[in-house]
This record gives sequence, C-alpha cells and structure tokens, in this order.
Amino acid sequence: MKTYRIHLIRHGLTQGNLDGRYVGSTDLPVTEQGISELHALKAAHAYPPAARCYSSPLSRCRQTLGILYGGVPVSVVDGLREWDFGEFENRTPAELKDRGDYRLWIADSSNHAPPGGERAQAFFERVNRAFSETVYDVMKRGEPDAAVCTHGGVIMAALAMFGLPERGYFDWACGNGRGYTVRVTPSFFMRTA
Repeated sequence: MKTYRIHLIRHGLTQGNLDGRYVGSTDLPVTEQGISELHALKAAHAYPPAARCYSSPLSRCRQTLGILYGGVPVSVVDGLREWDFGEFENRTPAELKDRGDYRLWIADSSNHAPPGGERAQAFFERVNRAFSETVYDVMKRGEPDAAVCTHGGVIMAALAMFGLPERGYFDWACGNGRGYTVRVTPSFFMRTA
C-alpha cells in the first residue's frame, strides 16, 4: 500500500519569536539570525526531499521554503496561517497579564477568544480543513514526499488532531526550522479526516 511522507516545518526565527510576542497575522520576515540558523540546519541535517511544497501565505514561511527547498514548486494554502490573535497580536504575555480577557483566554481558549481574534474551535476547524486539503492534494498528485512550511500553532493543531501517538496540543511544539515527518496511509487518513 502506498504511503506519503509530509514534512511539517516551522518557519525560521522572526523578531516576534525573539521578543516572545503573539505573532499570528503580522507578516514578519525571517531575521538574519534565523536565515543563518536555517542554512546551518540544512547543512547539518539534510532536510528530507520534497517534490512539492505547501506554505502559509505569510512571507516567513515562503522565505523559509526558499532557503530549504529553493526551486521546488510551492502551493500557498491560506488555511495554514497562524492563529488570529486579534487585540493580543504583537503583544507579549507580560504586556497582557493584567487584562481580564487575556487571563480568561489563557485559562480556557475553548470558550474564550482574543477580542477580534479566533476562537480555538474555529482555529482547529480551519487547520483541519487546510491540512486535509493539503494531504488530498499530495495524494492526488501521487508524490511520495512533500514539505509544508507553516507556524508552530498550526503544526501543533494538525498533529493534536491527526498525529499518532495521540498527544496534547502543546506536546507537539517544535523550534524554528524544525518539525516532524508524518507518514500518511490513504485508507487510514480518509477514515480519520
């Protein structure tokens, strides 16, 4: 039975990552430090091959793919964007700690959303659709290896929903330029998607 390998890679380091900010929709580039780290990771740990790449629409993801997979065709998937943090966007936890709406969201993101932002359920549903569409496209093309460059929250959500062994959302965290390879068996995936 044919299987597919999808390499989920978190984008390179941004200034928002360095500052510890919630950065979802802000289109930050990879920093010079992040670019150097990606080149070093590529040299030290050859990234798996990919016949096609899929990317969040944000430039930090497309830039990362250009460094790691330059010349490989890229399909942009809007649903692979990071969580919409609304009024919490570009703020640090320290800047938000005195806000009641922030404390509610941190305590229970299932029932509370950042003002003007995305509820957890909506985020997970969007990631489910985008990841499923990406997997179906990979299978339709028949390419055994594909790379997906997206955001930490998206990787954690996709693997919390589809990953085996089953783990919680935060258990799937990964560093910038790093990620996971998932093996997809079509008959199993179609039963779970």
